[in-house]
Amino acid sequence: MTQNRWLGAALGVALGAMMLAAAPAMAKDRLTVDLVNEPSSLDPQLQWNPDSYYVYRNIFDNLVTRDDKGEIVPQVATSWKYLSDTEIEFQIRDDITFHDGSKLTAEDVAFSIRRITDPKFASPQLGQFNKITGAEATGPTTVRVKTDGPYPALLAQLVKLSIVPKHVVEAVGNDAFNLKPVGSGPYKFDSWQRGVAVTLTRNDAYWGTKGPFQTAVFRAVPDAATRVADLQAGTADLVVTLDSDLAAQIQGSDKVKPLVVLTERVAYLRLNPMNPPFNNLKLRQAVAYAIDKQGLTEGILGGYDKPVAELLTPAHVGWTEGIEGFPYDPEKAKALVAEAGDAAKVEAELSTAPVYDQRIVQAVQQQLTEVGIKVKITMTDMASYLKRSQGKPEEGASITFGRWSCACQDADGVLFPLLHSSSGWSNFRNAEVDRLLVEARSTLDQATRLDRYAQVNRIVATEVPALPLYQAAIIYGAAKGLNWQPTPNESLFLNRMSWTD
Repeated sequence: MTQNRWLGAALGVALGAMMLAAAPAMAKDRLTVDLVNEPSSLDPQLQWNPDSYYVYRNIFDNLVTRDDKGEIVPQVATSWKYLSDTEIEFQIRDDITFHDGSKLTAEDVAFSIRRITDPKFASPQLGQFNKITGAEATGPTTVRVKTDGPYPALLAQLVKLSIVPKHVVEAVGNDAFNLKPVGSGPYKFDSWQRGVAVTLTRNDAYWGTKGPFQTAVFRAVPDAATRVADLQAGTADLVVTLDSDLAAQIQGSDKVKPLVVLTERVAYLRLNPMNPPFNNLKLRQAVAYAIDKQGLTEGILGGYDKPVAELLTPAHVGWTEGIEGFPYDPEKAKALVAEAGDAAKVEAELSTAPVYDQRIVQAVQQQLTEVGIKVKITMTDMASYLKRSQGKPEEGASITFGRWSCACQDADGVLFPLLHSSSGWSNFRNAEVDRLLVEARSTLDQATRLDRYAQVNRIVATEVPALPLYQAAIIYGAAKGLNWQPTPNESLFLNRMSWTD
């Protein structure tokens, strides 16, 4: 071999090696996501909160899902048909396997429905599924679901129904399944380092669109400024729950970008009518007059979020045009506090958690204090906050700041759990509201449904068991290379992302 030929061959080998070395970097094998908290559960039929949902939604497939346009589309179910007003039959895919290699069957689907609707299982999501009275596998690929009367929100609710493997759950039990979940989704559970991170690995045998990243790591990073610092330093690729100030910091960067979407989530104050001081209607109404919603959204949230007067958004079936609620009027609030007399002297506890924007919580405290309502803020971790929020009303906080999304875009998924007396989330006891909510979820007549929800919305606006604040915008921060369009139902689908260097 001549010297030139040897140099050419060596150069070719070197270039080839360089190309091989460069390929993994271009492929982006690892996606790092900074959450606020670690998941409180990885069992998809237990807790319902963003930090859990962001993770387990990628481990499991759902019976049906929503596309990026918000339309309900097949997933585990390929099609469905109503056999009567109270019976619906689903055709199930026959090419899905769980992460342990076993085949997903119609019996797994029926088991998943029976599990989440079993009162003994005590799922916090039960109120969204308790119209279902039965589920039966009627063939290898058919499942028949029965409801207690017509249930117009059924498909919208089933968007959230993750399919779990019957044989695994029954073999290991609920607690062990939560610690090491087995699904059929585009990513497999790998490990859970408590308080630090959950790691998922790509399911290369996935039946649908495969994930673009070999590994996804979801880290608990409670401080929002730290999440942004991680993003700017390149140690995180996607961060959640930023405020408008932090979004402004990364706007215009050549390395990172904000991603904003107006969601179906409603921020609200849940008042506790079971205990002083808010067992007094005048004081609940005083709260409604005292809160400057426009000031909160424009002055603190940068105008991304939109004030609302009901516990719904225009994205929900059941939204009522014309509901106004109480206008911002601190003088009227002060007058009502004065009329309440000694009842107003009881200090109100305002419960919150780190996932929420504490600037809003502190502004609420200040506005209530200014009209004569004493307020003490109590901050706990998310798991403790959720446990108390679902506990006995008489043991709950006077005020709970929350942001609710059913990811179903139907009033039944919001109003029933927050207001019906049977729900663990509700501390409101109103027989008329209970009746209206049951009627609304028990008719296929759209006009009747909208009428019942309009009545409920008007009662809430007057009785103030909860004070709607605003339709929440969610602000994410992302590396420039991440291609992803957030959706109003806040589903973080890894296999709907891609990466461009």
